[in-house]
Amino acid sequence: MPSSPKFVSGLIYSSGKLVRAAHREAGALRPIEIVPHFISSAEGSALIRLGETQVICTASVEEGVPPFMKGSGKGWISSEYAMIPRATDTRTAREVTRGRPSGRTMEIQRLIGRSLRAVADLQKLGERTVWIDCDVIRADGGTRTASITGSMVALALAFKKLREMEVIKQIPLNDYVAAISVGIIGNETLLDLDYSEDSSAEVDMNVVMTGAGRFVEVQATAEGHPFSSEDLTRLIELTRPAIQNLVKLQKSITNVELPGAGA
Repeated sequence: MPSSPKFVSGLIYSSGKLVRAAHREAGALRPIEIVPHFISSAEGSALIRLGETQVICTASVEEGVPPFMKGSGKGWISSEYAMIPRATDTRTAREVTRGRPSGRTMEIQRLIGRSLRAVADLQKLGERTVWIDCDVIRADGGTRTASITGSMVALALAFKKLREMEVIKQIPLNDYVAAISVGIIGNETLLDLDYSEDSSAEVDMNVVMTGAGRFVEVQATAEGHPFSSEDLTRLIELTRPAIQNLVKLQKSITNVELPGAGA
């Protein structure tokens, strides 16, 4: 006779099997929505909702580049990331009150910037800087991956606006880029972890991939037990169709054709 469902570390198990919220399948994304032009004052913007996680992404264009890029003829893309105090279940103090960003924040900022620069043609951008700001208004796992996916839309919309204004002749992007999390809990490989799953995962991975299926970054960490090369392959392969679906969504919103986009 099947056992009754029970909670274990914020997760629900029934008959020894994890029951995901809304009975979501192991390889299924949470409900996703990207709202373009969410901040009208920015050159490009989007609100991304991934389950309960929500991030506002803006792209702001400035003339000039950082000192190390001056005279190169190339542009630059940089990112800032933050969470509002009640993005989480208990209040988290603003980092500005602490005097400096945390190590986690700095890591995420650099990841977002790297991910977008990987698909940008900085030569075509010219000596301009695009500031990507990602503000998390609700955090339920996957904030960094949602930030990358939403920022791609904001960036493409900003470039589209610059082209319409004849500031640039071509959109300086070679492909789309999106990201998603994946992990192992027990013996199950799960896509797009929410907070309760992420905090209980034995293996946690973030995958950043282009529309053409090329990797920008793979971040994988074992909590407790090392994982095998077979596990690694299984995790990566679970992300491929999900990222392709995210890229299709990005493309449908921006309506920008890019040479390397596989969707």
